[in-house]
Amino acid sequence: MANILMVVSAADSLTMKDGSEHPTGFWAEELVVAHQTLLAAGHTVHIATPGGRKPTVDQVSLAAESTGGEERAKGFRDYLESIDGELSQPLALAGVDPSAYDAAVMPGGHGPMADLYKDPDLGRLLAAADRDGKIIAPFCHGPAGLLSATGDGGAFTFKGRRLTVFSNEEELGGGTGENTPWLVEDALKEKGAVVENGPAWSSNVVRDGNLITGQNPQSSEDVAKEVIKALS
Repeated sequence: MANILMVVSAADSLTMKDGSEHPTGFWAEELVVAHQTLLAAGHTVHIATPGGRKPTVDQVSLAAESTGGEERAKGFRDYLESIDGELSQPLALAGVDPSAYDAAVMPGGHGPMADLYKDPDLGRLLAAADRDGKIIAPFCHGPAGLLSATGDGGAFTFKGRRLTVFSNEEELGGGTGENTPWLVEDALKEKGAVVENGPAWSSNVVRDGNLITGQNPQSSEDVAKEVIKALS
């Protein structure tokens, strides 16, 4: 079985276009569903964050209206409580040896737009993982973390690679709207990634070699299943 690094944002707010602070963190469904699915397949999952800080769950992602009902929201809350020990003592990205892991999985929420997109330790890990052909699997806003990875001369590690990400349509229509400080889809395109988004709020997974990406929270399980398939 494989060792999987789950990279999670440690941010608890995002500075908006108007300068206000928007409470955020990781999106519950994305972390929970991916974590559950990978563990159920027999893999080992270690959680890592910038600075080894406990990640914050976006409270909006635990609301019944965001999860599809109170029963599902309670399931997410209960699962997060069951792994609180791991969440409270994550690995620090700076100390992670990329050679110890077969895959890196990155759930979203708006948190990655505040820290992972510019984290040099994550950039080092992703560049090394890509060189070694390890599986890299960010989804929803998680692909913002790819922006941290550069090669020799500062070139974007994932330039020319096919991927998907939380779309501009989803962000402007159901995310943080017009006050969003920057759009992850646009930033990845500007760096040279080839973005292949599907219909809003529908599962969409794109695989380009060792790079597996998902578009939105609805893609969480399918991303995890594609990672499991790739590892087998």
